[in-house]
Amino acid sequence: MMMEKNDLRIVFMGTPEFAEFCLRRLVEEGYNIVGVVTMPDKAIGRHASVLQSSPVKKCALEYGIPVLQPVKLKDEAFLAELKALNAGLQIVVAFRMLPEVVWNMPPMGTFNLHASLLPQYRGAAPINWAIINGETETGVTTFFLKHDIDTGDIIHQEKVQIADSDNAGTLHDRLMETGAELICRTTWDIIDGQVRTVSQQSVGDGALKPAPKIFKETCRIDWNQPARKVFDFIRGMSPYPAAWTVMVNRAGECQDFKIMEAGMSVGCHGNPGSVNTDGRKFIDVVCGDGKGIRLFQVQASGRKRMAVRDFLCGGQFDESCRFE
Repeated sequence: MMMEKNDLRIVFMGTPEFAEFCLRRLVEEGYNIVGVVTMPDKAIGRHASVLQSSPVKKCALEYGIPVLQPVKLKDEAFLAELKALNAGLQIVVAFRMLPEVVWNMPPMGTFNLHASLLPQYRGAAPINWAIINGETETGVTTFFLKHDIDTGDIIHQEKVQIADSDNAGTLHDRLMETGAELICRTTWDIIDGQVRTVSQQSVGDGALKPAPKIFKETCRIDWNQPARKVFDFIRGMSPYPAAWTVMVNRAGECQDFKIMEAGMSVGCHGNPGSVNTDGRKFIDVVCGDGKGIRLFQVQASGRKRMAVRDFLCGGQFDESCRFE
């Protein structure tokens, strides 16, 4: 007798909006989500007196799904609760690295959704690094978990194109949509017994590009790079965590300066980091190849994000300023 969608008990694991969207799609498609595992509530506010639930937890509570929030994934009490859910399959999206005792628990295994075309861009920030590296194509991959992170056998992949107009935010949203569809397809194929996995070693092509976690210093712009590289870097960091530089004003004072949106420019002159501006409408910054980047949306330290025209209204920025 063929299994139906709601016959298979599934535990879903994830935390951010990307995962919440996938969980919602699974529930709406009629899959039997019997439990959710997500991060503990986060303390926020001036005195850390307010606890903020993850998007995945909020979604689970909306649908009346039991929620587990372990601090440690090897905690015996958590493992007992997880086992008691009697899941046949576990699905992971944007969560922590799982110990074997967790991913090996369900009889049908545990699969993960990753926002790249594995084996390329293994790591914590695949969306950002694909744009930073100037890729014109990326995608999503479902794969079964094994010991080494992001190395398990591939179930399905779906490609997504990257346009020059994309940044990390717009690409995130398209991959989220595509990923949710791929998760549903993967789950059904597992239920239907139609899964034919392939090894990541068999689809690798050329040197592997990593996608490590991004820190503040990672986000600093190197104006000695060619303009195209700087343009891709800014797109890959926007809207979050945002590319930044140090602005040196006419008095020689320094402050951090975020660049949220930019485009390519022509006709620039000066050393890398030099500014070309009319003081009213535009700011161009010279890059290492003599070409420029035109700034559109910026955020000076202590100020809100604004269009360059609005920023220039302050009258404190001219060609004596520079970026380092």
